Amino acid sequence: MQQAPDSSRSPSRALAALLGLVVAACAPYEIVEFESANQSSRIDYLVIHFTSEDFAESMRLLTEPTDRPVSSHYLIPESGDETYPASRLRIHRLVPEHRRAWHAGQSAWGDEETLNDRSIGIELVNVSGCEPDDPDATSLRPIEDACDFRPFDDAQIDLLILLVRDILERYPDLDPVDVVGHADIAPDRKIDPGPGFPWKRLYDAGIGAWYDEETVERYQQRFEQDPPDVGTVRRALGLYGYRIDACGGTDLELQQVLRAFQMHFLPQAVTLQADRETSATLFALLEKYRAEDLPELWSATICDKPAEWVPAE
Repeated sequence: MQQAPDSSRSPSRALAALLGLVVAACAPYEIVEFESANQSSRIDYLVIHFTSEDFAESMRLLTEPTDRPVSSHYLIPESGDETYPASRLRIHRLVPEHRRAWHAGQSAWGDEETLNDRSIGIELVNVSGCEPDDPDATSLRPIEDACDFRPFDDAQIDLLILLVRDILERYPDLDPVDVVGHADIAPDRKIDPGPGFPWKRLYDAGIGAWYDEETVERYQQRFEQDPPDVGTVRRALGLYGYRIDACGGTDLELQQVLRAFQMHFLPQAVTLQADRETSATLFALLEKYRAEDLPELWSATICDKPAEWVPAE
C-alpha cells in the first residue's frame, strides 16, 4: 500500500524550495521548484529473471535491436562464464530506473497488468532453460522432465542482494509480496527464476516475503481434518497476488499458478497439486502479509455463491 509522503515542512525548507529557481540558460521561461506532498513512487514491483543465455548473448539480446526487443534495468553476470570479459563480477545497468524496460511482457500481479510500467527488472545470467509447453496439452509435464535448472552463483546472489537493498532504500514502500519472479507474474508463459533461486536467502537478507514455519504447521494440523476445497485455494492464490480465475478456470491454469507458487516457496515439492503443505504455506503467507483480506475467502459475495469452506473457529 502506497502512503502519501509527510506533508509537514519546516519554514526554512519551504522558503528554500520557493526560492529555488531553475533558469535554463537559453530558455524563455523560468521554472520554480516546489515539491508537492501529493505524489508517490511509480515503482511498485521488482521482478527477477534468469536469462537462459551466457553473458555475451544476454547483453546482445537485452541491448541490441531484435525482432522481439527485450531489456531490463539491470543484468548481473555469473562466475565462470567464459564470455564475461572482466575479472570480477559487476552489476550492469542497462535502463535507468525511471524509464520503462521491456522485461515483463504480458503479466499481472494483484490488480496490476503489464508490469513493465511500474516495475524494476533484474536479469541474472544463468543458462537454465525448459522445453516449451505443448499449447494443446491439458496438463503440465513435471519440471524434472521439461527443464534443466542450473545452480545460481553465490557471488552473483551476493551482488543481487546488495543491489536490491539499495533499490529498497530508494523505494521503501515496496511491499515484500511485490518482490516476485517472472514466473509469478506470467505463470502461463515463464518459469524463471526457477526452483533453484534462493528466495529464503533473500528474505533472510531483508528482501521479499517468506512464511513462518510455526504458522504453516498450525495450518497443516487444521487442514489434516478440514482441508480447503480447490475453489478456496484458487481464491487464496488470487488474494496473494496471482492472476487466476477464482470462480472456475481450467485445471491447466491452476497447475501453472501452483507451479509458480511452489517454485517460489516450496521448491523441494513442485507437485502442481493443491496439497496440504501447499495450502498451509499459502494461508500462512496470507495471514502474515494479507491478513485484512482473509475474510474475503469465505465471503458469500465471491462467485455469487456460498463459500464451500470456512475456517475452523
